[in-house]
Amino acid sequence: MHVPLWIWLVTIVVIIAFFAFDFVTHVRDAHEPTIKESTFWSLFYIGIAFVMMFGIAWLWDWDHAGQFIAGYTTEKALSVDNLFVFLIIMTSFKVPKLAQQKALLLGIAIALIMRMIFIVAGAAILEAWSWVFYIFGAWLLFMAVRQAIESFQDDEPEMPSWVNLVKKVIHTSEEYNDDKWTVMKDGKKAMTPLVLVVVSLGFTDLLFALDSIPAIFGITQEAYLVFLANAVALMGLRQLYFLIGALLERLVFLDLGLAFILGFIGVKLVFHALHVNELPFVNGGQPVMWVPEIPIWFSLAFIFGVLAIATIASLIYSRGGDGESEAVEAASSQAS
Repeated sequence: MHVPLWIWLVTIVVIIAFFAFDFVTHVRDAHEPTIKESTFWSLFYIGIAFVMMFGIAWLWDWDHAGQFIAGYTTEKALSVDNLFVFLIIMTSFKVPKLAQQKALLLGIAIALIMRMIFIVAGAAILEAWSWVFYIFGAWLLFMAVRQAIESFQDDEPEMPSWVNLVKKVIHTSEEYNDDKWTVMKDGKKAMTPLVLVVVSLGFTDLLFALDSIPAIFGITQEAYLVFLANAVALMGLRQLYFLIGALLERLVFLDLGLAFILGFIGVKLVFHALHVNELPFVNGGQPVMWVPEIPIWFSLAFIFGVLAIATIASLIYSRGGDGESEAVEAASSQAS
């Protein structure tokens, strides 16, 4: 699918417009969003994703539309896992509720700019050297195994260690001034910790892109669709943070579900690498034609199926745990 330059430019302008709209309507007037507000705008951005899916189907075909929505769903699911670390960063820096929307929006904007560079570079590398698909596939399989192992551990997510380095490079005051960038201290103007928070969120999200972007390249090799799926998923991430922040602890099987998805896409990438093989020591440098290309409909069914099972199982498990806790508390109160 050849995407003309003007479509790239129009898409980027529209995305910038959405970020500007978010800033003017939600962030400029600093406030803590309600559940109703977060739900509405989360559904709004999900709706935008499906509108784009139908637009791609109309302009190109349903196969590319399926690739987009599968990539968007994968990125959205992986971004939910990222929210754990975002929550830790917000808590560690003691970010006021009024300033959290601004920090998230600007941090996500920084991440999207860096992701675009990553995507363009990745697409160019994959087009020049098809054997890189083997590396992407192996990396995702490694990440899947690591994610699965970590899902059985009770350790809480930790603050990225490099965040402390950012604190040493960027010197700020210890006090916030609502959602302002500066504060008067000892008669001098100083930057607030909000600067550190934005930088930390942006670069943390970029690190998470090391598995999410190769995963989407496993679904589609179209750089435009990879970028669009990332952009739309990130646009709704701020609202999702406030909407499901209280539910994150209940999604106990999400990590395991994501491990299955990463493993599946890793296998899909290896299959694709074999199908376009050029390595001389693999099948004499010829494509391995008996290896199947996994169709997009199967990828969609697998991704949605795993997410549905992980979510339902998590809610059932959490409800059972809540019931046991209530029973223990009731027994304790009766005993006393």
